[in-house]
This record gives sequence, C-alpha cells and structure tokens, in this order.
Amino acid sequence: MRPARPALLALVLLALIGTAAGVTFALRTPAAPATASASAPTPPKPAPVPVAQATPPPTEVKDGHPPRGVYAGAEACGECHEDEHSEWSKGWHSRALSPATSKFVVGDYRKNTHFKGDSSEAWMRRDGEHHFMRTKGADGQLAEFPVQWVVGGKRMQDPVTVLADGRWQVLPVYYHVTGKSEWVDYSETKQGALTPDHPFFWANFRRSAQHACLDCHVTGLDARHDRATHTWTTRFTDAGVACESCHGPGARHADTQDPKDIVQPSKLSSELGFAVCAQCHGPRRPLFPILDGAHRFQPGQKYEDFYQPIVLFVGNERSGDYFTDGRPSTSSFEYQALIQSQCHLQGGATCLTCHTAPHEPHAPNELNLPEKTAAKISVGSATCQQCHADLFAAGTKHTQHTGRAAQDCLACHMPPVVSGVLDKFADHALDVPAPGNTTRHAIPNACNTCHTKQTPEAMDQALTKLWPDSAKRQERRVRLADAFDDKTADTSRPALEAVLADSKEAASLRGVAAKVLGRRYKKEAVPALRAALKGTQDSVLRADVIDALGAVGGKEATEDLAALLQDGSTWVRQSAALTLASFGDTRGTAAVEALASRPETSGLVQPHIMLGQLAVRRKDLPTAIREFERALDLQPYNADALVRLADLYVVQGQVEKGKEQLEDALRFDPQSRAAKQRLSMLKQGR
Repeated sequence: MRPARPALLALVLLALIGTAAGVTFALRTPAAPATASASAPTPPKPAPVPVAQATPPPTEVKDGHPPRGVYAGAEACGECHEDEHSEWSKGWHSRALSPATSKFVVGDYRKNTHFKGDSSEAWMRRDGEHHFMRTKGADGQLAEFPVQWVVGGKRMQDPVTVLADGRWQVLPVYYHVTGKSEWVDYSETKQGALTPDHPFFWANFRRSAQHACLDCHVTGLDARHDRATHTWTTRFTDAGVACESCHGPGARHADTQDPKDIVQPSKLSSELGFAVCAQCHGPRRPLFPILDGAHRFQPGQKYEDFYQPIVLFVGNERSGDYFTDGRPSTSSFEYQALIQSQCHLQGGATCLTCHTAPHEPHAPNELNLPEKTAAKISVGSATCQQCHADLFAAGTKHTQHTGRAAQDCLACHMPPVVSGVLDKFADHALDVPAPGNTTRHAIPNACNTCHTKQTPEAMDQALTKLWPDSAKRQERRVRLADAFDDKTADTSRPALEAVLADSKEAASLRGVAAKVLGRRYKKEAVPALRAALKGTQDSVLRADVIDALGAVGGKEATEDLAALLQDGSTWVRQSAALTLASFGDTRGTAAVEALASRPETSGLVQPHIMLGQLAVRRKDLPTAIREFERALDLQPYNADALVRLADLYVVQGQVEKGKEQLEDALRFDPQSRAAKQRLSMLKQGR
C-alpha cells in the first residue's frame, strides 16, 4: 500500500529540518554518469581559444595596451623568446595535454590490441590519425569511443574522450610507457573492481577531466556547466603547461614588452616562487570552485589565498594516498611532501632549489645542472651539496657505507617508495629512515629498499649501531605515525596533542592533528584546539583548527572565533564565520552574509549553503531555495546541495522540480544514498 502524499512530505520535511541543524556539510565533488551513449555523434574538438574571450573582460586601462589578466598564448611568447619556446616545446610540460594524433600518441593502438583487468576490458585500434577504445560505457554495454586528447606520455599516457554533453572523460585504461610498455587500469588497481555506479568508473564525474585534470594540464582554462541542459563547454588558451601557467597572462607584456608586465618566478620571493610550482604539484582544495575563472590562481599570488593542500583527508574521508605518518605514498604530491621536510621548514628549500624552469638547460626531470659532480653521486644528490657541503666533505664518515649507491643522498633520504602506477618515485619528504615505523605502522623505510633480505628490526638495530643518535632523529616520524595511525588510535592523544602544539612542526601536519584529535576525542580536544588557535598565525592551520572546533561543537571557543572574523585570510574568515553561525552566534551570521554579498567573496560556495541552512531553521523556504540555487550556480556538481534543494522543492509541492534535482545529484554521484532514497519515496508516493 502506497503512503499518501502528505505522509511522504512530512517524512521529507522531518529529514530536512533534522539534517539542517548542524554545521555546514562537506562540499564533496563526487561522480556523474555519462548522459549520452557512445553511438551519439562525436562533437567537434573544443577549440583552444584565449580564455579572455569566454570570461568578463578585465577592467580597461587608459594606455591602449591589453589589460592585465588577458592571455596571449605560447606562440605569441615564442615570437620574442624563440630559444625558450623551442626548449619548452621539447619538454613534457608542453605535453601535459595533446591532441590524439600520431605525433603525440605513444600507446599501442594496433588492430585488436586488447587489455583485460578484473572488472575492465578494452580493445584499442587506429584508423589513420584517429584512435579509438572499445570498452563498457555508462550503461554497462560495450561501445567504441574516439580518443580525442591524451594526457602526458613521459611515464604514462591517459586517453581522453569527449562525450556528447561536453564532458571530457578519462578512459579506463592508461598506457604505461616505462617498464614493460603495457596497458593498465590504474583506477581498478587502487579502487578495486569498478561497476558503472562506482564514482571512479571511467564515465562518471569523478573521472571527468574538467573536474580532475584540466586545471593543471592546460593554460588559461575556462570550463562551464549549463544546469538547464546538463552540458559542459571547455575553452583554454594552450593545451599543456605553457608559458603563461608559470609567468601569468602575458598579452599586455607581449604588447608593451615591459618586464613589469610579466612574472619571473625566479625573481619572486621564495614563498611566491614556490606557489608557482605548488599550484599543480600536489592535490589541493580550492577556495573558489573550479568553474570560477575570475578567482583562479595566477603566478605572483599567494598559494594560501586560493588553495589548501589536501593532506591525509579528502573532505571527511581518509585518503589512501598517504602513509600513516602523513607522508604522501602516491606520486604527484611533491608539494605536500616538501612542505613537511626539514629542508623546507628549516632551510627554506622550494622546488626551485633543486629544479629549473622547463625551458632552461637541465638534467633529467628538470634538475639543476651542477657545475661539478662527484663520481659516486647522482645529479639529484649533487643539488644537496649547495646546503650540505660539510656532509659531502665527511664522505663515508657520514654515510657509514662503502658501497657506491649508498653515497647518494637520495638512497637514504629520498628513497623510491612513492608509487605511481607501476613506477616508484623519490620521497620528497626528505627525512631519515625509520625502520621502527615499518614494524609498527607498515610504512616503508629507506634501509629496506636496498637491504631487501633484512627485517626492519635488523635495520633498526643496525641504525642504532652506526648512528647512536638515530633514535633521536626518528622521534618526529615515530610521533606522527603514532598520532595518525588508526591502529594506535586508543593511545594517540599524547602524540596528537604534541604534534598540534609543536610550533616547529609543519602547519599542514598540525592541521591533520587538529582534525584527528577532534574526531577521536570530541569535546576533550577543545582545550588543545583553542591553545593551537591562539598560538599560530598560519592561515592553513587556523582554518583546520576552526573546522575541528566546529566539528566537536566547541562553543567554549566562541570569543576566540569572533576575534578572527576580520582576519586577513579569507579561509580563516570563512571558517570562523561558518562555525560561529552554526553555533547560533549572530556575529557569525552577519559575517556569513557579508561573505555572500561582497563582490570579492560572493563566489564562495559555503556561505550561500550556510545561509540556506539558517533559512531552513527559520522555515523561510524561499530564502533557503534562493541560497541553495546560488550555491549550485557556483558549484553545480555538489550532490549534497542538490539533495537539500530537492527537499525544499518537494516541501513546497514542486515534486517534479525536486525530482530533477535528485536526478542531477545522481548524475554527479551515482552512489548518493540520500538521492536514491528520496527518489524511491517520491515514486512510491505518486
């Protein structure tokens, strides 16, 4: 027997009011299923056009030259900088994204080339300049998809197809160039068997290049989504990491040829120069949504004004890309690793300490070319000499090894323990070996990468014998692992509080400690969190601590938070405002309203969502709908916001409109339990 419509609406309203009572929900960006079959007509290749054509023009200047913020394109740069352009075009930054032509495709597309994994299967073929992959689509049926773009090609190359709705989707099988030169399904390796409703199934939104790739693999991105038609448009100035990715938009400089109209990373401060590389060399959470071209990071700006590095957690979920001591275990997290190294914390090392620009003379992997390299060390190790000349002079007295390989700094301090598909890469956390963490926390150590037949316990004993102070040097990594590992959660409080209180520790790891402490110890964590908040000026750490206080309902910190509503960091102001508003503090509500209304911050998503939640508490449904709609205009792929908006429409009697939001939520997150449950209720109530 079907429940009557009033009973259904009452159930939905109760669910809505119940879920709206807490703090703002996490802004996840899950998956969306393909909306068109493979047999649909293939759209023309999106034309690389200057991003300025697709975004509001920058403020005009009176001197007749192009305004700042307008892109010129790499070809324009090459007209004056011919040598640099030529060297750049030979490197892999220029190949971050390429059209799928024979010039750039490195994969094996011979007739009937076949790959079969546990849950994926694909056949590749080539027809002249056109490449194709036959595999299961969103409907679970085999279909052939044209490969229109390829990502990379140095170590692996990912094929990309453009679906009829404009989404660029990374196909399920990658070509692994190094090693055996073979096809692999990296997502299946990491996620397990993938069915079409899994977020990481290739046709779903989590595998969309607009969501996960293009921000770093093209220059001058302008990606847009039309909520009414469920279609995407994608434009950019250059495919690949071109000149203006590192030097900033250059149309004005191309016209004036004035040095002040372009950015030279090597002439920036250490912090700002570091940010140029950091913008892409490590996954990050953007302050503004990915579709907001007006608030996109530009070289010369502060990293923390736009991003927070993802460390150990992705939203509320623990990441599988980290060892339990907080070191990245997966490649492409170089920034997250380096900022927790003592080379950075004490020595101020950045990417440019060891690496060059891609258009300058360099050793492999853009490493600096040293003037003189000792016979027993690598080029990479030679970069260490600029800071550690005394250790080089000590030779075997420092290394305590006679073998040639052990004279290389990288062997002990940057061991190849970081995974990348089928390759292993150097650990950029640059720390000392800690075999005890291998035994206790299953974290690989440098010693056992060479001494493969020895146990970690034997390596620990050998370290103590060769370096009597090794235990002291290892204390930091042991403390971090004891703090973060779920295996030691029951005894982790002293380690967590010590990490959080340590002003010499990396702010990113202290922020993780704040989150974990709050999760495990709830209100008991509040004193330590308040002390950390008062004891730091670091905006990333402050934002993490504030979020932890909000998660545990730490109203004792209300006045501490109110003092930060005028902080110089937008991250901090937003976190403080949202948390205070969730506590019911009117000062927080006023601050959220200001963030949502001021031109420079109106593009932030979370203030609009919080205002929608607060309106629901007041039963002001028109205001709640307006704010959720605004949030979704900014971030249309937020499945949680779509579900809440659906609830509001249903409560107002607009059931069909509510169903549309729920169906849209499932486009972006096919595993959304809330969307599925509500759709089922609506179908039963008709």
